[in-house]
Amino acid sequence: MALFAVVQAAFLLTLLSFRTYQSEVLSEPLPWTPESLEVSINSAQQCLYLQWRVHNLTHHQELKMVFQIEISRIETSNVIWVENYSIPVTWNQVLHWSWESKLPLECVTHFVRIRSLVADASIPEPRFWSNWSSWEEVDAQKSLGQDPLFVFPKDKLVEEGSNVTICYVSRSPESNISCAMEDVPIHGKRLSPNVSVFILNDVRFIRETGTNIYCLNPSNMSGIILYVSKVLEEPKDFSCETQDLKSLNCTWDPGHDTTLRHQSSQRYTLFESFSGKTKLCEHKKWCHWQVAPDSQETYNLTLTAENQLRRRSVSILFNLTHRVHPMKPFNVFLKSISATNATMTWKVHPVGNYSTLLCQVALHGEGKVIQHNVSVKVKSQYFLSELEPVTEYVTRVRCAAANHFWKWSEWIGQTFTTLEAAPSEAPDVWRNVKSVLGSHIVTLFWRPLSKSHAHGKILFYNVVIENLDKPSSVKLLSIPAPANGTELTLDQCSYQIHVTANNSVGTSPASIIVISRDPGNKNVEEGRIQGTEDGFSLSWKPQSGDVIGYVVDWYPQDPRCQLQWKNLDPNTTSTVIRSDAFRPGIRYNFRIYEISTERIAYLLEKKTGYAQELAPSENPQVAVSNLTSHSFSLSWKDYSTDSQSSFIQGYHVYLKPKEEQCHPGFEKVVLSDDSVCCQYKIDNPEQKTFVVENLQPESFYEFLVTPYTSVGEGPHDAFTKVTIPDEYSHVLIRIILPMIFCLLLLMVLCYLTSQWMKEKCYPDIPDPYKSSVLSLIKYKENHHPTIMNVNDCVPDAIEVVNKLEGSKIQFLGARKSLTEMEFTKPAYLYLLPTENYSGPGPCICFENFTYNQAASDSGSCGHVPVLLKTPPSQLALLTSPENLLKTLEQNYVNSSGGSPAGETSLNYVSQLASHMSGDKDSLPTNPPGPALCSEYRTQMAVSLGLASPSPSENSSLSSVTLLDQGEPRR
Repeated sequence: MALFAVVQAAFLLTLLSFRTYQSEVLSEPLPWTPESLEVSINSAQQCLYLQWRVHNLTHHQELKMVFQIEISRIETSNVIWVENYSIPVTWNQVLHWSWESKLPLECVTHFVRIRSLVADASIPEPRFWSNWSSWEEVDAQKSLGQDPLFVFPKDKLVEEGSNVTICYVSRSPESNISCAMEDVPIHGKRLSPNVSVFILNDVRFIRETGTNIYCLNPSNMSGIILYVSKVLEEPKDFSCETQDLKSLNCTWDPGHDTTLRHQSSQRYTLFESFSGKTKLCEHKKWCHWQVAPDSQETYNLTLTAENQLRRRSVSILFNLTHRVHPMKPFNVFLKSISATNATMTWKVHPVGNYSTLLCQVALHGEGKVIQHNVSVKVKSQYFLSELEPVTEYVTRVRCAAANHFWKWSEWIGQTFTTLEAAPSEAPDVWRNVKSVLGSHIVTLFWRPLSKSHAHGKILFYNVVIENLDKPSSVKLLSIPAPANGTELTLDQCSYQIHVTANNSVGTSPASIIVISRDPGNKNVEEGRIQGTEDGFSLSWKPQSGDVIGYVVDWYPQDPRCQLQWKNLDPNTTSTVIRSDAFRPGIRYNFRIYEISTERIAYLLEKKTGYAQELAPSENPQVAVSNLTSHSFSLSWKDYSTDSQSSFIQGYHVYLKPKEEQCHPGFEKVVLSDDSVCCQYKIDNPEQKTFVVENLQPESFYEFLVTPYTSVGEGPHDAFTKVTIPDEYSHVLIRIILPMIFCLLLLMVLCYLTSQWMKEKCYPDIPDPYKSSVLSLIKYKENHHPTIMNVNDCVPDAIEVVNKLEGSKIQFLGARKSLTEMEFTKPAYLYLLPTENYSGPGPCICFENFTYNQAASDSGSCGHVPVLLKTPPSQLALLTSPENLLKTLEQNYVNSSGGSPAGETSLNYVSQLASHMSGDKDSLPTNPPGPALCSEYRTQMAVSLGLASPSPSENSSLSSVTLLDQGEPRR
């Protein structure tokens, strides 16, 4: 018990002593507190650099310590970063640490402090943190200039896809500052009245010169260039190889180029781990490495790519002898070239101590490639055989390491052409035979030989014609190439025709055709065939078993297209004719021939059809005839086969009646334009006429005729209108037309009769205007001709008749019409013999009313218009013909300027006529006695102005009768 009490007291004493020591340690400062803390700014990298020392360490003492660093922004209480930094510390060592800020350091003030903790195993626990150092203030704005506006960070380099923080600093608090990146506005938040911060997320590469960011206010602008680089990639396809075992050529794919203008480019470095050598590569895609002379075979190369933001590397391990890539061969030649053979020679570069290489020879020609492998030391050759004549070939060679294959060398080659040879096959020949007037027109066709069979350029074709009935008769024709046929005219004999192709070297085998005197099977019915997408399927039955083959020929309906044919084996009884030349809507004719052992072609079958039928594109031209009051006939001509795009099965006759009711045999249909009409179907394609009956007279109908086929009918063009006549119109026409003809004939007869009566009873009278007296007066205006002598007969009397325009004549004083007055006397002027007249007795004068042409009602005619210009008081007696002529001349000249409102007619009185009835009462009461004149006397005329006053007994004229002055002129 006493022992237990002693132990307990000792334990309590020891514990008390430890508590006392611990309290003393905690109350004393630790000796290894960080001191001499200095903070600096790197604006280019936006980093804070710290350096400090730890005092109180002995000279050779080294302790592992942990330093805790705190960074505050704007205020010391706003801690934004805390980091523990572990490092061994020695005596008088200067410690360094850096921190990169995402926010530009120039935007706000930063504060930094530090404390330490001894983490060395030599120091017993417990371990405690030292006291904090004092806050170190870092204010980058103090070093800024006097500009009113700043934008940070300057010339920052980031990778594509990064987040970037920028800010602007204004010397004065402003709220109207706006910022933009590449002219796109950006928005941020204010940290203080003078500072705003913008966060740009996932920035993209725009250009090598950088991205423009700027801020501006109404008076200032400031900006920065943000350099955005592509992300540095790990090199791809890194590989190294050798051509001579003396150097390595390493290549790789660098990926995206991260180089930016005004920024350092990416760099590549090779490092070999066994030798410890390093080489900075001058190129971005390849690099040379010198092989060590100590025969090192294994290499471990590391390729490192780095730029200012990132570092990437890739490594390969290989044996040098397994990476041999020989250089391409040289001195390649071809010799001993013939039509089918050639020899190729070449040399190779040596590779170290390797004396054998594996070479590959490739022959390119006619679209084929033939390859052969050859073992080569230094010089080698290869024999090329089985070549085609006149063919261009390309031969190439390449080599590789024979023991450890890595890669083939590059190809090297030569081009050569083989020589010509005689054609190896006979031409493919066919014929077409027509019998014309006891002779055969044979058209020969042949296909050009293929290049593989022609063995050169075909110059001409020889055609040998042998008469089988007269073996001694042989004819040779030479047809220059590139002709593919000729035409022969043969008689009724049998002929054998040989066709050969010739080039500069020789002649091809002959192709033989026999033309028999009797072609046989002339009357073969033509069948129809329908084409498909695969072509025309033909089949036939053999007529005899002794044949050497069959031939199917075909041609389109268009005569401009050439005959085509296909040769078939004797065991073939069906085939499919395919051709890219087949077109829809074109008819093709097929003929199937069997070729006998005598090489005579016999026609078996004929077929015709379309690759694809098309609906008719046009309608027939229809003529209307036999038009009656109840029917009319339609007729049309047949189509030409060339214009048929399908087989015509019949015709549709469409009729549009006025009453929209269909006649018997028609059915009502609706057309594509929704119009309703009547349709009649003609099933016989050979029928080309149709009679439309049961029609209504005096109505009109519309019709259309269109063909129909298995794929449709012709177009619905404009309908043709037909007007149905009246039921009795044809009867009336038969009556009226003869009547009109007879009436016209009667009118012609009447006209001819009247003309005959006029000539007989009323002959033409000379025109008074053409009187010799008037011609004389007109002539005397400008000349002085001799006046015609008056014969010994007194002039006849002149009747002067005055008439006014209009239907009525009024006297100046009485205002009475001419019809209301009685003319007791017309006015006459009698010219009687003078006192000195010594001729025969007086003539009998009479009025000839036939001359009056002015008034048909009064019966007077033949007047001369004159003006009444001489008043009655100035009239004087005419004592001689000369005075009369002068007077007439004067009045004629005065009146020639124009016609007055009224006109005066002169009626001539014949010298030899007797006195007439009617107006004869108006003659003077005592005219001269009738007497015959011994000869014809000249007739004369005077106007009213020449009349004298009432004759007296002493006058020289026997009698003068004048018109009254009050009588109006006409």
